[in-house]
Amino acid sequence: MTLLTYQVFKTVTDIGSFHKAADILGLTPSAISHTISAMEKELGFSVLTRGKTGVTLTNCGEHLLPYVNAVLNSDESLRQAVAELNGLKRGKVKIGAFSSACTSWLPDILHSFQEKYADISMEVFQGTYDDVSYWLKNGVVDLGFLSLSSAGDIPIEPLYQDPLLCVLPKGMKKPGAGKYMDIEEMRHYQFVTQRECTDADIQNFLKENSLNIQSSYHVVDDLSTIALVAKGFGICLMPELVMRDIPYEVDCYPIRPKASRIIGIAAMNPEFMAPAVRTMYNHILENYKSYER
Repeated sequence: MTLLTYQVFKTVTDIGSFHKAADILGLTPSAISHTISAMEKELGFSVLTRGKTGVTLTNCGEHLLPYVNAVLNSDESLRQAVAELNGLKRGKVKIGAFSSACTSWLPDILHSFQEKYADISMEVFQGTYDDVSYWLKNGVVDLGFLSLSSAGDIPIEPLYQDPLLCVLPKGMKKPGAGKYMDIEEMRHYQFVTQRECTDADIQNFLKENSLNIQSSYHVVDDLSTIALVAKGFGICLMPELVMRDIPYEVDCYPIRPKASRIIGIAAMNPEFMAPAVRTMYNHILENYKSYER
């Protein structure tokens, strides 16, 4: 199989359509179809299921995709290395990020990087911790923002310690006096919670402190959580980074015992990065790292 075969397979997988993939690659739909058929014949199994609503991966195709991504990423790395040897800073960097990193950090990171390396293009994928981990492991992204607790076995370099806060509806009186919200006070409230793939650090804090919360509201994104809190449906725990520029009126209290999530930049193979990826990785470490071990 050729690189073109892999590119066709990857593009069809991403787009879900032979016709749209043909437009992107500058080929005819019949050429796309022929390439996939030839690939399946050589492999000895089907990689795509054709249907009226589009094209989807078979189980075998899904298993094969990370290896195809690895081949295409290696080709991109080779092209970048050649460009670097020729004195050019070119290439592409794909970054995965969870919501608050995407809104609070990435715009500035992308802007400052683009000013220095105008010929390196960037692509951003926003998702949950689980999404970013999956994308890293399957070669969809080169770099990913994760918390230490969500990274698992993925190598990660800590960047920032983000304190957890307790968020209450504006003006709600809390049981105890003082500027903090402690565990015993939290037991008096119903919570608005997020799925563990979204707020693993908060779930860990609740488990470590034996806080068995009751909640009828299980949402995914930060703004939905805070919007429900603002309307009086409960309280929540939220990283401080999330609470910057929130458009809802709420009260925030530091928590006791103190807790935080540690945000870092992750890569599957930090020692073997494409030149453009290494350049972005170093740019982030040099300009956006404030965490001290």
